[in-house]
Amino acid sequence: MIFDTHAHYDDSAFDEDREEVLAKIFENGVGCVVNIGADLKSSASSVRLAGSDERIYAAVGIHPESVTEVDDSGIETLRNLIKSSDRVKAVGEIGIDLHYDKDSLEAQKTAFIRQWDLADEFGLPVIIHSRDAAQVTFDIIKERFDRKREPLNAVMHCYSYEKEQALLYTKMGLYIGVGGVLTFKNGRKLREAVQEVPMDRILLETDCPYLAPEPFRGKRNDSSYIKLVAAELAALRGISVSEAEDITFANAQRFYGI
Repeated sequence: MIFDTHAHYDDSAFDEDREEVLAKIFENGVGCVVNIGADLKSSASSVRLAGSDERIYAAVGIHPESVTEVDDSGIETLRNLIKSSDRVKAVGEIGIDLHYDKDSLEAQKTAFIRQWDLADEFGLPVIIHSRDAAQVTFDIIKERFDRKREPLNAVMHCYSYEKEQALLYTKMGLYIGVGGVLTFKNGRKLREAVQEVPMDRILLETDCPYLAPEPFRGKRNDSSYIKLVAAELAALRGISVSEAEDITFANAQRFYGI
């Protein structure tokens, strides 16, 4: 059975057939899904979606591209969403993204830290988005680890950096999120990282509707395709596909406290 640890089924890409897609994935070996918030609207949508099916859970958080939402009011809205449902299992996705906007870096750093503090308030794990920001993200996480002096309950979503940094993250307690990029020709860095990090630190994810694995790259992604990622992971680690699925399912249960 497969656990999709990072999906966006509230996305408009599923507006016309959301129920059909969810029915399909649960009939095809997917046991659990966590739907991830990216702003206040999608965080609320994730909580509602999680309330519709016992196999769906939610994360609430504000992506760095929506950093202006992380003010006192935004934090209070997230706090109330967490309080509103025991289906909320994490804060995310939060982090640093310098791909399009470098000018908001300081605001992104503040937003990242404020939301992580909120997660700590409720004892929840965090889902970290980091794009074109390897060192900045690492420095924030390392400072937090050094200050707390205990393993951090966090995942590096859609990991895209060097294997050396991945190993440092796992030593600080973090998990590595692995999705369709593992099957891409240009996914060399992720494949190298996956071969080195401990198996108990790997989580499978889709980030659907984005990042469909080969041979469906460029098409709308959904959790039924995660089997292809599990197969690639198994091949890289020299284990069976069922073993890869079982290990990563247990990892996800441990991470989310499910």
